[in-house]
Parts: sequence; C-alpha cells; structure tokens
Amino acid sequence: MIAVIPIAGTGLRLRPHTYTQPKPLLPVAGKPIISYIIDQLIESDIEEIVFIVGYLGEKIVNFINNTYPDLNKKFFTQEERLGSAHAIWQAREKIKEADELLIFFGDTIVETDFNRIFNAPSSCVGAMKVDDPGSYGVVEIDNNKIIRFEEKPAIPSSDIAMVGIYKIVEVPLFIKALSGIIDRGLELQQEYSLTTVLSQMTGYGVQFDVVMVDNWYDCGKIEALLETNANFLDKKEALSLEVPTFYNSIIIHPVSIGEGCEIANSIIGPHVTIGHRVTIKNSIIKNSIISNFTNIREAILHESIIGSDSSIVGITQKLNIGDNTDIDFR
Repeated sequence: MIAVIPIAGTGLRLRPHTYTQPKPLLPVAGKPIISYIIDQLIESDIEEIVFIVGYLGEKIVNFINNTYPDLNKKFFTQEERLGSAHAIWQAREKIKEADELLIFFGDTIVETDFNRIFNAPSSCVGAMKVDDPGSYGVVEIDNNKIIRFEEKPAIPSSDIAMVGIYKIVEVPLFIKALSGIIDRGLELQQEYSLTTVLSQMTGYGVQFDVVMVDNWYDCGKIEALLETNANFLDKKEALSLEVPTFYNSIIIHPVSIGEGCEIANSIIGPHVTIGHRVTIKNSIIKNSIISNFTNIREAILHESIIGSDSSIVGITQKLNIGDNTDIDFR
C-alpha cells in the first residue's frame, strides 16, 4: 500500500501564519500537524509515502527529510493550485504502481483504530457526524454503503462529513476517473475535487464503505487550531509535567515547552505550547501557541498564536501574529 498526502494548499484561513509557514508545519501540542499523520502511517507499516507539495513546499520537504531521513518517500509538486484531485494527479505515474492506495489529507488529525481502514477489504472513506455539514464534503449512506458524495453542498443531504482519509482498492479505476476528470476539464468552483473523482468511481460500479472515526481535528482555522492544541495537551498532560523549573514562575499544566527557553516572573498555562529558544519575562500566557525564537515581555496573552522570531512587549490582548513581527505597546 502506498500513502498519498496532498499538502499543497496555502492555508488562507490561517493567515498571517501561513504567509511564511506552511499549514502542515504549524505546531499542535509541541508537534507539527504533519508529524501526527506521518507517525500514524509509520506505526501502520505503510510501504511508501508520496507527498504532494506546493505553496512553501521547500520548507515541508526540508522538515520531512531532516526529521524522517529513513522514511521511504517521494515528493511531487503541484505548480498550480487547482484542487485536491489535481494535486494527486501530479503523482499519477507513481501511484498507478500501488496495489492499494491510501489518501490522507495533510491538514487534519484523526484519532481512530486505523486498522479498520487499512485492513478493510473494500474501498472506504473515513467519516464523522458534524454540526455544519455544508462546510465539508459529505456522504449519504445506506446500510454503511456510500450512495452519494457531495462537496460542500448548499443543502446537505447528510450530516456525515468526510474527514480526509480514503482507501482505494480499485487503483486502475481511480487513475481512470482522476485522469478523465482532468482531461475533460470537469471543475467545481475552479478546482478539481477528489469528491468528484470518487463520484465518478461509483459510476464505474465501485462500492465505497464508510468507516466512522472516533475524533477528527480540522486544523484549518485559528479557533480550531487552538482547540486542537488544548485537546492534545490534555491527552499529553503526564508528559508536560517534565518541564524544567523556571525562575519565579508558575507553570499550570498541561503545557508543552521546547528546548532552550528562558522564562522568568511569569505564569504559563494552561493549554500553552511554546517552541524552542523562546524568551518570556513578566508575562501571563494561557491557551496559546508561541513559536520558536520569540521574545515576549510584560504581556498578557490568551487565545493567541504568535509566529517565529517575533517580539512583543507590553500588551494585554488576543493576538494572531505571523513570523518576524516586532510589536511594542509601551
């Protein structure tokens, strides 16, 4: 089985952070989003992982090569941002070699027994019930079989959303549907959608099962990223107790604090992720994500995301600040 991870998007809903950092590398509980996915695939003995990169792709390639040097991997580039199906199409010559294919979108984190998907005898789609199905691709099912795919429908026929995991058994028919849609120029809102490909496969007689997952964290928005960070810190609370003691400071668990940090006269937590080589003095920070090499002094921050190499002095606010930012509110 070959896994394909499309990670070519720009992360528009996570601006300004994604101006300089690709969404899959944003941290959640001290770990980049993409690492949760890769680690899950490694644990499941996936033979090879194919990454489709695009926007800021060199940063993703460098991170994966440096962090997972022994991983059996290939990289392809989507030069034009024309949707998920178009991204996967870039690797068509590679994925046609697979006996089975696993597609795992690179901006979500899923918790479930993945063996139910990986070992399924037929093609299947990971799914979960949601409150706002019109914001997602959804499936209509009958007796656990998918009878219809819809991409962000104005009037959803179902509240069961696809969570970004797909197992394809009929790889030749997938390639046929994928290439046919690209060749004929069938577009949905100026993009080639994977949902359209799956719908085409059902026209070829392919039957998809639905596999309901336990938890799904869509990290595509600021609020969702902070919520995911808090949820995963809660799960890792025992690990967060290992943080060092800092001068005249209170650490309220759960937190994740990187290496080489200098913290003094401050209160940190709960639900705070701090990167490496961060300096925090005379500050209070809760429910926030602070990236590497950032300097914060005399500040009170909550529900904030601060990019790398930033400097903040004298503020009581909720902030979302990208990399290389210098703010002085004194």
